[in-house]
Amino acid sequence: MKIFLPIILVVAVFVGLNSIFVVSETEHAIKFRLGEVVRSDYEPGLHFKMPFINNVRKLERRIITLDMRPEQMNTAEQKFVEVDYYVKWRIEDPRDYYVATQGDIMFTRSRLAQLIRNDLRDEFAQRSLSEVVSEQRREMMEQLLNRADRRFEDFGIDVIDVRIKKIELTEEVLNSVFERMQTQRTEFANELRSLGRERAERIRSDADRQVRVLLADAERDAQRLRGEGDAQAIQIYAEAFDRDREFFSFWRSLQAYDASFGTDSDIMLMDTRSEFFRYFDQRNVD
Repeated sequence: MKIFLPIILVVAVFVGLNSIFVVSETEHAIKFRLGEVVRSDYEPGLHFKMPFINNVRKLERRIITLDMRPEQMNTAEQKFVEVDYYVKWRIEDPRDYYVATQGDIMFTRSRLAQLIRNDLRDEFAQRSLSEVVSEQRREMMEQLLNRADRRFEDFGIDVIDVRIKKIELTEEVLNSVFERMQTQRTEFANELRSLGRERAERIRSDADRQVRVLLADAERDAQRLRGEGDAQAIQIYAEAFDRDREFFSFWRSLQAYDASFGTDSDIMLMDTRSEFFRYFDQRNVD
């Protein structure tokens, strides 16, 4: 007994250690009985199994990122772009996943990459370059995610996200895009210049019209004011003439004398008995 007791103890410890297993929060656990899956819904914690009959296989529970290498894809305009994207997925049903892939993570990555790549090529082939870089890219990603989720449902996989990180244009496409952008901007600038010239002509014509209207109104008002002034002057002259006709005649004669003899060198030969010089006669003045 002293000889077999240590052996029994070692065997008991060995059997005990092979009868328990621990499942962490980041793992799925699948228990097999002679190669057949008997359970796959273990919660995190300590669990038991039959040694030598049962064995346990652990799978990743956390989200796995499949970062794809940048690849060239063709758009509906037959323009190649370099697409850098990634896929996020996780094992949803460990039993279905093991049956479909034998738990081979590399096989799963290869299969997932191939299907996502083909679907992404199809989506790019249906859209133009401007559409894949615009808001339609979000719609394209949603369609791609839904399609991938349906395809891998039997694999026990949940595809969480398919996202494009970057879309790079090839050198040839980049030059073509720059030329098209330059042409579009030139056309837009020419259109703005044409609109500006048209608006300037319209503003200039309207200003000229307003100037002509203002000048015509000003000339009309000036003629009216001149007429009113002349009428008032005539009325004043008439009233003044009626008050003292003789003085008014004398005053007008003085103005005529002043205008006729403006300088010392002026000479006029006339009869002093003419009507023009009648105020030079003292008797007429008295």
